[in-house]
Amino acid sequence: MKDLVRNLYSNLLKLTGGKPGRAATLRELFPPMQQLEPAQVAKLEQALGVQITTVPLYEQALTHRSYLQVANSPDYHSNERLEFLGDAILGSITAEYLFYGHRQVLEGELTKMRSWLVNKRSLALCAKAINLDQFLFLSYSARQSLERGNDSMLADALEAIIAAIYVDKGFEEARKFIIDKLLPIMVEGSIVQDTNFKSLLLETVQARGQSAPRYVVVAEEGPDHEKQFIVEVLVGDRRVGTGRGRNKKEAEQNAAAVAMDKWAARSDDNVA
Repeated sequence: MKDLVRNLYSNLLKLTGGKPGRAATLRELFPPMQQLEPAQVAKLEQALGVQITTVPLYEQALTHRSYLQVANSPDYHSNERLEFLGDAILGSITAEYLFYGHRQVLEGELTKMRSWLVNKRSLALCAKAINLDQFLFLSYSARQSLERGNDSMLADALEAIIAAIYVDKGFEEARKFIIDKLLPIMVEGSIVQDTNFKSLLLETVQARGQSAPRYVVVAEEGPDHEKQFIVEVLVGDRRVGTGRGRNKKEAEQNAAAVAMDKWAARSDDNVA
């Protein structure tokens, strides 16, 4: 622990004085990969709405760890460190947006709203909207996983891109990208809502004095690596919704969402 503290203190001294030139630091942290051709850089600029100055920054931001085995170079790094920085920047700017935009909302609700906005599902939605998947550097198997619907690497890459914009262009440019480009997608896409449909359904049926919903797997389809689960949700002896997903948890959430949609469409307490 003492060594960790000394290391942190040493780095703080470097940060506050006597640090090396910015250009040298960027070359050390982000060595050129020469993977983005000028035409691709132009397309990425258009997708992000940002004029790129330091291309290697964005190359690293787009590099999934699986690609390091393909590139086979000790100089290349994945986007995981940039993802760490981008996550912090995104959280800070989103908190500021909510703080000023929802002045009557208390701290606990603001925290919930921020988590709704910046969860992995929401970030993946934004990444798809700006076609970020077209620029990712992935191994063949990781690309297949992405095509099968594994969106976590999209969300991670978007956070890394936020960090790249911050390092390349400064805080205000990163803030502009998040507020102008990402938040409208999150908000207008109805992401700011409680998407834990199982929790919502449980609260709804209990408020009506009914027993807790039960979830039953009624079928499994497809090969092991692309299996689909089909789940029915029952309240009492009535089937109130059916959903499918890549795992039981996702299928249960989708079944609960169907049930909530039916409930919202009716004015009485019955769900067909």
